[in-house]
Amino acid sequence: PHLQAFKTEIVDPIGRRRRPLYLHTSPEFAMKKLLVAGMEKIFQVAQVYRNQERSHTHHPEFSMLEWYRAGETYTALMDDCEALLRACKKAAGGAPLLTWQGVESDPYQPFERLSVQEAFLRYAETDLLATIDDPLKPSPERLREACGKIGISTATDDSWEDAFFRIFLERIERRLGVGRPTILYDYPISMAALSRPKPGAPHLAERFELYVSGLELANAFGELTDAEAQRLRFEADMDKKERLYGERYPVDEDFLAALNEGMPDSSGIALGVDRLAMLCTGAPTIEDVLWVTVDEGPRD
Repeated sequence: PHLQAFKTEIVDPIGRRRRPLYLHTSPEFAMKKLLVAGMEKIFQVAQVYRNQERSHTHHPEFSMLEWYRAGETYTALMDDCEALLRACKKAAGGAPLLTWQGVESDPYQPFERLSVQEAFLRYAETDLLATIDDPLKPSPERLREACGKIGISTATDDSWEDAFFRIFLERIERRLGVGRPTILYDYPISMAALSRPKPGAPHLAERFELYVSGLELANAFGELTDAEAQRLRFEADMDKKERLYGERYPVDEDFLAALNEGMPDSSGIALGVDRLAMLCTGAPTIEDVLWVTVDEGPRD
């Protein structure tokens, strides 16, 4: 719900019919349609576009490596990440360490695999799961109270997700991937995005993120294949988007139709290529590794 797409318009040859279209923020839906069509191992390096994103680690246009494996769990993608980072660093040459803002991470060490719950307990002394009353729609009061106990200020209208990120950004993120990369896995189901519930633990989602030197590098899912559940999530996301930003995007009906045809159990991941280049070269900003940049004035 927080992604902002670039909007354009397609016009028919004689100019009588106009239809809004959007530059994609990810090739995810198109690639999942290929899984439904029978392809089992696919990848793509794509240019993707996200409006209102500009910082030392964000750019409105960037390169994304996205890959999927049919019949594999998200733990297979964890193994892929280890192999990929080692191969890229070896190809880049130089010192064996990945570096960002002076923080080093050794990709040749076994990656740390840390659950979200363990990260909150270790770095924020917070039992995250104990703050969740309703797994799908947790109320914020308990987590806002937990914030107060560890000295983190919240606003009275902060949602549970707002309070989550206040703790995560202030106490946890910068400590991930220090010394060796960290795979942060098993998010609360309310933060599932397009991932499926974890078997045996339906309050958690089969989702992980890869962190190196405190920088998020990739986001992965054990993919949700239930079309009806996916529609409900899309509708909830667009309700939230409309409430926060005053707009909604159309639902990809072709994608939902593909899910109805039967998408195999699969896992998928999106990795920021430009951020990987930053880590391999030690570049402090994403501008340093882009081929072409545009001066748009002051940035955050």
